[in-house]
Amino acid sequence: MSGGERDAETPQHQHRKCQLVIALSGYVKCKIADAIWMVPPNSAVWIPSQQWHSNLISSNANVCMLFVDPDVAGMPEKSCTLSITPLIRELTIHLTQQDQDYQAASATADVAKVLIDQLRLMPTAHYDFPTPSEPRLKSIAAKLIQAPDDRRTVGDWARAHAMSERTLARLIKQEVGLTFGRWRGQLHIVLALQKLASGESVQRIAEELGYESVSAFITFFKKTLGKSPKQYIKQTDP
Repeated sequence: MSGGERDAETPQHQHRKCQLVIALSGYVKCKIADAIWMVPPNSAVWIPSQQWHSNLISSNANVCMLFVDPDVAGMPEKSCTLSITPLIRELTIHLTQQDQDYQAASATADVAKVLIDQLRLMPTAHYDFPTPSEPRLKSIAAKLIQAPDDRRTVGDWARAHAMSERTLARLIKQEVGLTFGRWRGQLHIVLALQKLASGESVQRIAEELGYESVSAFITFFKKTLGKSPKQYIKQTDP
């Protein structure tokens, strides 16, 4: 399905079947359980069976949503991001044009089987920003989302919440499994991918995320994703 003139958001919901949300263009931002996930162009997010989630689809997006029976073996057990190859892209587009109520012994079923086999081979990644339920961390997460250019250190945040730096660092590690720097970095990746998919310049993104220079942002992006923003955009172009 395609986006309209405005971003479209579905309310929190769940379903028995697993869901694969694929962004052919534009982007989708998913709220899955206690994390915000990013689906950049030509990528997908896997949502397991019965997992509460909502989807925010950008106005310029062309999105496919595939539903997979939870009994299908070999698929991820937890939410994750999957890369989408040209073959997976074309198989997906083909399936969206077929009758969804197909027979087990049919050409459509054969295509679906090839698609599942290809998805099983895809490496998983995690373009997500965990939002803990612990009140103090939930407050910090909300403020970081509201002002991603906030460069306060873990010590600054600790003092603002009347605790020691060591206590806050330990709490973050315990709740989200990351250091404070890595946790904030995950938010910056989610937002950077969203902004790149929306056509924003690398310079503007660097400024909005609070980096001292464009080169500092590019270095961070490349260290995290293995390629520069321009290389990433070129890779995700249909």
